[in-house]
Amino acid sequence: MSFYTSLSGLQAAQTNMGTISHNLANVSTNGFKRSTTLFSDVIASTASSNPNQISGSGTVVKSIRQQFSAGGYTQSTSSLDLAIAGDGFFAVKSAGNDVMFTRNGSFSVDSDRNIVDSQGNKLQVYPVDGSGTVVATGLDSTIALKVPQTSGSPQATENVALTMNLSANSAIPSESAAFDADNPYAFDRFDPATYNQSTQTTIYDANGNALTMTNYFVRQTAATGDDGTSSWKVYSFVGDQQLDPGASDDGAISLEFDAKGKMLAPTAATTFSGFTPAGSTSEQPLTLDFGSSTTQLSAAFSVDSRSQDGNAVGQFEGITIGEDGTVTASFSNGDTQPLGKVVLANFTNPSGLRQLGDSTWAATGISGEARLGEPGANGFGSLMSGAIEQSNVDITEELVNLIAAQQNFQANAKALDTANQISQTIFNIRG
Repeated sequence: MSFYTSLSGLQAAQTNMGTISHNLANVSTNGFKRSTTLFSDVIASTASSNPNQISGSGTVVKSIRQQFSAGGYTQSTSSLDLAIAGDGFFAVKSAGNDVMFTRNGSFSVDSDRNIVDSQGNKLQVYPVDGSGTVVATGLDSTIALKVPQTSGSPQATENVALTMNLSANSAIPSESAAFDADNPYAFDRFDPATYNQSTQTTIYDANGNALTMTNYFVRQTAATGDDGTSSWKVYSFVGDQQLDPGASDDGAISLEFDAKGKMLAPTAATTFSGFTPAGSTSEQPLTLDFGSSTTQLSAAFSVDSRSQDGNAVGQFEGITIGEDGTVTASFSNGDTQPLGKVVLANFTNPSGLRQLGDSTWAATGISGEARLGEPGANGFGSLMSGAIEQSNVDITEELVNLIAAQQNFQANAKALDTANQISQTIFNIRG
C-alpha cells in the first residue's frame, strides 16, 4: 500500500507544479487570474475498522481553484482600455453569439467599427436614449458597442449674423496712393490697400460642404463738423463668387452710422439674390444681418459675435467612457452622442467559472447565473478608462510554492524508492 500512497503523492505534486507553472507562464497576461491546487487525503475504512489503527491511503487533487483577487493596474493612452476596480467582469459575445466574461479590458475598434477584445469578441453594453438613460436591461437586451461614422444631417446655411465694431479712426482707402485718381473708390479684394478690414465665416451648402464667406469693409465717408454721420460699404464673397445684395450697382451693402457710432442702416437683414454654391444646380437662399449692436467706435476693428444656421455632417473624432460606464462619441461638427452603458457581470461563486482561455470565462452551474449591473452599483466595481488590469500572479510567491511542490515531489519519490527497496529485500529472502 505504501507504494500506491507515495504514487498518489507524486501525482498530486506533479499537478501542483503544473498549476504553478501555468501561473508563472501567464504573469504578463492581462486579466489573468492565478489558480491554486487544493488536496484531500484518502482514507479507506469500514464501520468495523478500529479508528485508532486506520492509516491513510494517500492524497487526491480536490480542486484547482481560481483566485479572483485584483491584479495591478497600468495606465494607457487609449480611452478603450478599461479596468474594473472591484468585483465584476466585462460581458462579451463571440461571432457565434456565445456569451463570455473577461477581466481583460484591452479593447479596440475592428473593421466593422465594433468595439472588440483581442479575440474579436464584441463588448456588450446596455442600450441608452439620447440623454444616456438605460432603456433596457438583462443579458438578452445588451447590444454590441459600435462606433458610428457620422452624426447629424446636413443643413444649408440660410442666415448669417455678424456683430462688430468698425473703427472710427479708419482712413478712407481712396486716400491711398494705390488708387487710380480717376476711380478713387475702386475695390479689389486681391489688393488690401482697397479695403480696411475683412472677416471670414464658414457656411455650408445643402450637402454639408463647408464654404468660406468673406466680407470686406471699405470706409466711404468720415464724420465732419457739420455732418456727424459716416458710411461704409460691405462686399461679400463665397469663394470666388461675389454675392449680389440687389440694392446697389456695385454689389455692396451700405452701412450708415450716426455721430455716436450707432448703426442707422440697414435696419434689417440683407437678402442676397442668385447665390448658387459651386457644384450645386439650385439657388441657396442666404441673408446677412449686422443686427442692432454693430457700432463704429474709436476702438479697433473687432467681431463681437458670429453665427450661422447651417450644419455639416459630423465625422467621428473620438470616444470617451465615463466612470459610470456611459460611452460617448464626439464628432467634428461638435455633436456628442451616447452609444450605450458598459455592462458588468458578477457571480455568486466566481471560482466556479469555466476557463475558456484568452482570459475569458463562461458561466456554469457551480458559478451560478450572471448578475448584471452598472459600474459603481452595489456589488459591482467602478470603471477606469485608460487603464488595464494585469495578471494577479506574484512571481515571488509562485517561486516559493514551486520549491515547496518540488520538495514534496522529491519526498514522495524517496518514499516510493524506500518502498521499492523493502520489496526487493523481501523478494531476496532465501529459505
